Formats: sequence, C-alpha cells, structure tokens
Amino acid sequence: MGEPGTAVGEPGTAAAARALAALRADGATLAVAESLTGGLLAAALVGVPGASAVFRGSVTAYATDLKSALLGVDEGLLDVYGPVHPVVARQMAEGVRRLLGADWALATTGVAGPEPQDGQPVGTVYVALAGPAGTEALPLRLSGGRDTIRQGSVDAALELLLRRLASRSG
Repeated sequence: MGEPGTAVGEPGTAAAARALAALRADGATLAVAESLTGGLLAAALVGVPGASAVFRGSVTAYATDLKSALLGVDEGLLDVYGPVHPVVARQMAEGVRRLLGADWALATTGVAGPEPQDGQPVGTVYVALAGPAGTEALPLRLSGGRDTIRQGSVDAALELLLRRLASRSG
C-alpha cells in the first residue's frame, strides 16, 4: 500500500474515510466548494458510508461568475487574476463554510487542461481549507492528463484537511 490516506486502486477513498472519522470524533462538520474537480471531492466523501453525519454538502462553482455570486469571491480579484489564485481558493472555502454552516470547508480551483487558462499553465491548482482557526491555501503543480490532475487535487485537499485535524489533536 502507498502513502497513508491512499488505497491502491481507490485514490481518495481511504483519505476521505479517515477525514470523516476524525471530523465525527470532533463533532465537526464539513462543506466543499469545487471548481476544476467538478464534484469529485464531494463524491469521494459521500462514497464513505455514514458521511451524512458529517458532510453538509457542496457547491460546484465551475463558472467564474458563480464563484462570486454563490461563494462571495471578490469580483475585482476575479477580474484581475482570474479564478486560479490562492486568494480565490481561500475565499471559496470561506464562502462555502459560511453558506452551508459548516465547521470546516475545502475548496479546489485550478487548470486541469487540456489548455492553459487565464495565463495559468495546465496543472496549476490551489486547494484551500477554512476552519475555526483560519484559512489556508496550498499551491500545487500537478502533471498528467485531466483525470490525473483532478484526482490529485482531491487527494491533496483531503490530505490538507487530515494534516490540520491531526495538528489540532496532537
């Protein structure tokens, strides 16, 4: 077996189960805002039996204007930098946390390809986590095709959550 949180043949499944178990143990809830992953992160979470005890829901804001309209991402920021930016990722996480009333929230935004977007190369991704102690964004430079980049984004988001939860209890 590979790194903790990744089961052979089922990327994200083991990490999702571990994250949900940790959240349940804390009595905490989770929401998700997705762009490039298009629902893959939510699917990984709801694929775990009992997810409904922790997972509040998700918003897939694939279109740039929805990031502002639904999640409260600053329109000026989007106009200047486009949707692939660390502050956009943080604002997406904060917005879905507020919108869905969750203790924690994850967000994904980036370029899965096949073409660059807004001057950003394929594989440029930001995942963000908003929680009780603040918000952080993690930059990623992923390689491979669309599916690989999207799945890598899901895995990275779940690992970010797991690291933050572990640091709180350790």
